[in-house]
Amino acid sequence: MADMLNELESIIRDRQTNAPAGSYTASLFNAGVNKIAQKVGEEAVEVIVAALGQGRAEQIGELSDLFYHTLVLMAQLDISLDDVRAELAKRHGRAS
Repeated sequence: MADMLNELESIIRDRQTNAPAGSYTASLFNAGVNKIAQKVGEEAVEVIVAALGQGRAEQIGELSDLFYHTLVLMAQLDISLDDVRAELAKRHGRAS
């Protein structure tokens, strides 16, 4: 999973830099941080709804959407997966 998250982070950052026509990710960056944050919030709500009343496939799909939109927000804020890993390591008393 970590490899896929790294790959997705790289793809998202490429879309941020190159903004190919028709790219949903590029359109999010063009819309700005408020829109991206709104999407993260919407996806979080959808995760909760799925967790409380939908099946495993829907739960996995909604969690995947939340991960994706969170990575887009992280890119917009110039926060990397390595930054998050370092913070988690620090919280658990491990050197990063």
